[in-house]
Amino acid sequence: MKNFLDQDFLLQTETAKKLYHDFASAMPIIDYHCHLPPDQIANDINFENLTQIWLYGDHYKWRAMRANGVNEDFITGKKSDWEKFEKWAATVPYTLRNPLYHWTHLELQRYFGIKDILSADTAKRIYDECSEKLRSPEFSIRNLVKNKNVELVGTTDDPLDNLEFHQKISKDGYSVKVLPAFRPDKAMNSDDIAVLNTYIDQLEKVANATIGDYESYLAALKKRHDYFAANGCKISDHGLEHIYAEDYTEAEVKSIFAKIRSKQAITLQENLKFKSAMLYEFALWDHEKNWVQQYHLGAIRNNNERTLRELGPDTGVDSIGDFSQARMLSKFLNRLDSTNQLAKTILYNLNPADNDLMASMTGNFNDGSVAGKIQFGSAWWFLDQKEGMTQQLTSLSNIGLVSRMVGMLTDSRSFMSFPRHEYFRRILCNLFADDIENGELPNDIEWTGKIIKDICYHNAKAYFEV
Repeated sequence: MKNFLDQDFLLQTETAKKLYHDFASAMPIIDYHCHLPPDQIANDINFENLTQIWLYGDHYKWRAMRANGVNEDFITGKKSDWEKFEKWAATVPYTLRNPLYHWTHLELQRYFGIKDILSADTAKRIYDECSEKLRSPEFSIRNLVKNKNVELVGTTDDPLDNLEFHQKISKDGYSVKVLPAFRPDKAMNSDDIAVLNTYIDQLEKVANATIGDYESYLAALKKRHDYFAANGCKISDHGLEHIYAEDYTEAEVKSIFAKIRSKQAITLQENLKFKSAMLYEFALWDHEKNWVQQYHLGAIRNNNERTLRELGPDTGVDSIGDFSQARMLSKFLNRLDSTNQLAKTILYNLNPADNDLMASMTGNFNDGSVAGKIQFGSAWWFLDQKEGMTQQLTSLSNIGLVSRMVGMLTDSRSFMSFPRHEYFRRILCNLFADDIENGELPNDIEWTGKIIKDICYHNAKAYFEV
């Protein structure tokens, strides 16, 4: 019987151990998509305690605590940081077989050298030891990131953001690149006309423009797109239920925007046409600047209206959706490709039933201009676990070229989530090793090791041109 979380964690064979320890483990991290707050990096803050870095904003843990019967006061409520941590520690033993169990203990080991199992019994000692370290200079945010061999962090930023914190980080000469990503979801969300109009009013101020029609709206957004590019942005990102690719005319979209600005209700079909037009325009700008565009598809967000009303979005009430993905995605990509204006693209799906669909779709639009131009992105959100990663890697291997994959990302709001790259790399090495052990791949450790290094690091470095 193996020891829990030892040096060969998840590595089932000698070949797997060699691939991981000799090739994967030392590769730098390019974390090209996450939700880390750039202001905290810019100000190089220290967290006061383990709760602040671990539980603030972590809806994965919040979901687990609610499922374990913890009252909301101890999750997002007004209880003290210690009381919240105590409840989380008491929940951890009940997360067996959930990836949270692995992540929790990986992070305790990798950041603090703590190999004890977190529970109600060990909570106070672990909390005190980790909190004391977090307050020391060695555990400032910039050191936390740098010391995990991170080379680049890609944040997620609204077009209205002035990017002052990215500018400060760059000016300071921080050794880790922290680049913004253009996330214009709010700018195209016509589900709520009042909210969208408020957003447009804010854009007027930020872009120093008067927005009275569709053309001036696009011009103001393009100005922000240009501003992001001037500040090092190389990536856009969209979080959508599915791709929007309805047929529309320019006259129709102009009319729809006029209705939006006059606060008139629009029909469902008009809503879909507006979103389709906006998504297409963003994609054209991305191609113009040689950006990478990312599409996170398939989440049903804010299922619990009471929680949304009381706590807001991103609080742990989202889930996997069962949207029809293929037809509109194909139409969208094909329209861009037909005029040779399809940017490098990463597709992420949240429903595992769509794995083969996504893997096969990417192959339709690779054109030989860039290795792996259209990517089936790594297992995301609810699929960000051992089985989900294995299934994603297997679908990509079966239908495309896993050797050209741009690897893992954290998609996290936590500064302690970088061991997820290690988690992915161990699973990746074990998969390749199994095939070698079974005689399904040649026992060429050097070549396989090169492929492993490429997936972990080199492919992303070339793809994002960083």
